[in-house]
Amino acid sequence: MYTINCGGKLLVTDKPIVMGIINTTPDSFFKKSRKPAASEAVAQATAMLEAGAAIIDIGGQSTRPGASMIGAEEEGDRVVPAIQAIAAQFPGAIISIDTYHATVAKAAVKAGASVVNDISGGLFDSDMLSVVGEMGVPYICMHNKGNAATMHKTPHYDNLLREVLDFFIERIHVCKEAGIKDVIVDPGFGFAKTIAHNFELLREISLLKMLDKPILLGISRKSTIYKTLGITAEEALNGTSVLHTIGLLNGANILRVHDVKEAIEVVKLVEAYHGK
Repeated sequence: MYTINCGGKLLVTDKPIVMGIINTTPDSFFKKSRKPAASEAVAQATAMLEAGAAIIDIGGQSTRPGASMIGAEEEGDRVVPAIQAIAAQFPGAIISIDTYHATVAKAAVKAGASVVNDISGGLFDSDMLSVVGEMGVPYICMHNKGNAATMHKTPHYDNLLREVLDFFIERIHVCKEAGIKDVIVDPGFGFAKTIAHNFELLREISLLKMLDKPILLGISRKSTIYKTLGITAEEALNGTSVLHTIGLLNGANILRVHDVKEAIEVVKLVEAYHGK
């Protein structure tokens, strides 16, 4: 069990929790997650919170392969109004900002976010970790390789699990040095990894427990599922639930999902399986 201080709001992982994804983008790979207008984001957040989401994750930059990269200013213009609107409607909600720009993270926390979710582990923006440390909010540190332009290139690993673990050991140390107290680790499914790498990570995710940090699983509707099954992202809910189940059985603490209701059902069934 982990207790995470999100700007004075406590997040307790005595059982697995669910993070709902809202993208203020026009080009996210899963069409139904695209909610560019603040009013639409509030409506989606309402449904997610009512379904049992513990965290709402707001992103303004699509990181799917082939997506157009935008600047920090445009990203901030997309996410800040949505965060402000959701925080005003639900002042007790825990909102995370999905960004690798320090300036966006700072503006988002000022607008009402209380977690920073960074796909780069602080490596795309040298100011990110110091800014997060100064703001005193939790940090989701994702494993990645390369930069924003190369992170989806075919990667090479001599030993995937060892390299992922070494990455987190080093990054957790740097986070601590920057004053970050609460770190959540995300092995980065689909980022600088092949489908085979993703399944290897899923099988061995329990090894990350040695880091003594909450483990986030972000595999919802990703290409590992729909390419393996020969379907589309829109058809990948069942496959997502299967991999969520495997992830929870192997030790994941947080599910980052497009479909909150179904993920909550997975959590309840796995908890019942464990006799809890």
